[in-house]
Order: sequence, then C-alpha cells, then structure tokens
Amino acid sequence: MAIDFNQNHFALFGLTPAFAVDLEALDRAYRELQTEIHPDRFAHAGEADQRLAVQWATRANEAYQALKHPFARACYLLLMHGIDAMAPGHAPMPMAFLERQMASREALAEAVANADYDALGRLEKVTRNEAERLLADVAELLDGRQDYAGAAEVLRQYRFLEKFLADVGHAYDEME
Repeated sequence: MAIDFNQNHFALFGLTPAFAVDLEALDRAYRELQTEIHPDRFAHAGEADQRLAVQWATRANEAYQALKHPFARACYLLLMHGIDAMAPGHAPMPMAFLERQMASREALAEAVANADYDALGRLEKVTRNEAERLLADVAELLDGRQDYAGAAEVLRQYRFLEKFLADVGHAYDEME
C-alpha cells in the first residue's frame, strides 16, 4: 500500500483545488478510495499494514468531510494559501454587517417572545438568501479572483450567518 500522506485533500481524490467542486466526482472518488483502503481489507495483513490502513482511512474521511461542505472547503483552500480564516486577530467585521446582525438578533428575540412563526420564517429566509449570496461571493473570490484575504473576510461573515441560522433552528424548537 503506497500512500502519500503529504497529498492535499484535493489531490487525494484526484480533484483540482477549487471552491467549485463536482460533488458527484468527489463522492465517487471517495467511495473508490474507501474500497481500496478500508481497514477490513487488511484484517489478515500484518499489524503495521493494519495500522496504516486505519490511518489512511481516517485521513480519507477527514479529507472528504473537509471538501464535502462549502464552509470547510473554503477554510481548507484558504489554509492551502496560508490564511487561517477563523483565527483570532483578523480585521473587524464591517460595521454595517454587524449592525444588520444586531437587528436580526433583536428580531429573533422578538419573534420568539411573541411565538411568531411567520416572522421567524421570514428571518430565516432572508438570512439563508444572504448566506447563499456570501457563498457565491466566496466562490468568486477564491476561484475567479484568487483574492484570498477578501474570501477570508466574506467567509467570516458567512460563518456568522451560519451560527445565526442554527439559533433560528433552536428558536423553532423553543417555540414548540
């Protein structure tokens, strides 16, 4: 079993490093790789080969999860270019963005306090649309412009919205 543990996640699956990934090709490559390296295939091999198969399967699983999800894929691409988008110490968020988030938080609290499912639904829809727009911006900044610092800034905003959407989901649960 000849394995290069230094390959990046994209190379592991035979993909070109890019934010826009053919998810079907990723799934297919992952399944093929899993067939080759699954630890069960090495049950009768030596202990060293068994350990290596477990390490390789773990690496393949981690790489697959990183590439499958847009946020994780963008973070990984940025890391490949030396930028940890989620590390503390980056420039502060734009004030207009933060003000919109504060207003959204207030609207969320009001919707929950009033058990207003319609308001919660509207808030969720607006936030999902904004999150999708931000992901499209990240794609353009990464793949189109190779503006990695700009992509990191937009990705941090996207992460903010992702957390807010999780809070909206919890709000639905609280109201039931």
